[in-house]
Amino acid sequence: MTREFFVYIGTYTQPILFGTGDVLNGKGEGIYLYRMNPDTGGLTHAFTTRNVPNPSYLTLSPCGRFLYCVNELKEYEGQESGAASAFAVEPGSGKLRFLNSRPTGGTDPCHININGNGGKSTHVTVTNFMSGSVCVFPVEADGTLGAASRFFQHEGKSVHPTRQKGPHAHSLVFDGGERCAFVPDLGIDRIVIYKTDFGAGGLMDSSGSFVSAPGSGPRHCVFHPSGRYCYVINELNITVDVLDYDGIGSLTLRQTVPLVPEGTDKSGSIGADIRILPGGESQGKYLYASIRGLDTVSILKVEPTGLLSLRGSVPSGGRTPRSFSITPDGGHLLAANQDTDNVVIFRIDPDTGALKKTAEIHVPTPVCVTAW
Repeated sequence: MTREFFVYIGTYTQPILFGTGDVLNGKGEGIYLYRMNPDTGGLTHAFTTRNVPNPSYLTLSPCGRFLYCVNELKEYEGQESGAASAFAVEPGSGKLRFLNSRPTGGTDPCHININGNGGKSTHVTVTNFMSGSVCVFPVEADGTLGAASRFFQHEGKSVHPTRQKGPHAHSLVFDGGERCAFVPDLGIDRIVIYKTDFGAGGLMDSSGSFVSAPGSGPRHCVFHPSGRYCYVINELNITVDVLDYDGIGSLTLRQTVPLVPEGTDKSGSIGADIRILPGGESQGKYLYASIRGLDTVSILKVEPTGLLSLRGSVPSGGRTPRSFSITPDGGHLLAANQDTDNVVIFRIDPDTGALKKTAEIHVPTPVCVTAW
């Protein structure tokens, strides 16, 4: 058996008002840790880190020594702000030890990321959804978050009468070389592009943006392992945009792929997460996207040209697949079903990309799942 994986699951622990106007009563107890057998996909509960308010999105440092989460809040320490928190990961056990928290300067932070794919991690980035901003924190030698080094407030609106009255930054990802950072903003139908400067604050002022179709609502994006293509899931019109990337900060649209077949009733449904196979023999050959409302995970084949073809979908095994993760070896997909309190594990067929359910665990209001 190859080494087991640590699986961390972020949850909602208290009520939260979404941008849709819905209120969710969070039932989670904090950040859940499971050990995963990579051969069977089985999960064993190991520990729960409690007293962490709404740790809805997580990221691990590439070295695995530290974990960072957003605290998706509208008020933190008397400020109109959410927070970001840092934890040390205990070697061997994977248990978390709290280090510190910092205000993010905006409300409802929903995504967190860290640089350092090729070496030392120096900065953590947070996107504040409700207020539409990006905050950057330096990472100290002991893993703690320093005071914010950069803050960027997005401006504008788009055509949807309720969801796009103002900016709603939803995530931030780096290209493969970490030369640029890309922020899909659902509220303004743009992917805002920043040059990186890890020696002086992490990000520079915006160098431009990619303009999405009006009313599409770009939410999350991933880069192909080759670095040549970027794939963006649009929440509002439930599509994926295929973008060519020139390697220095410019995106060009090549294809828009609907995530559901023509004629499907999409009322009450919205796009959610997107992932590409990260490892194994089929690395980069299949793309996956989750759809809330329909409660499915779509399977897309990545052609040698970078273009996509929809190959089908499977039920997510619950309601509202808010996010999902793929194990580093590309062997399993784990879907977090927020409204049915469960995480479902699927085995990935490396030849066809097909998903087969192998296990399921109970986790209260799961939001984010990440495997390391």
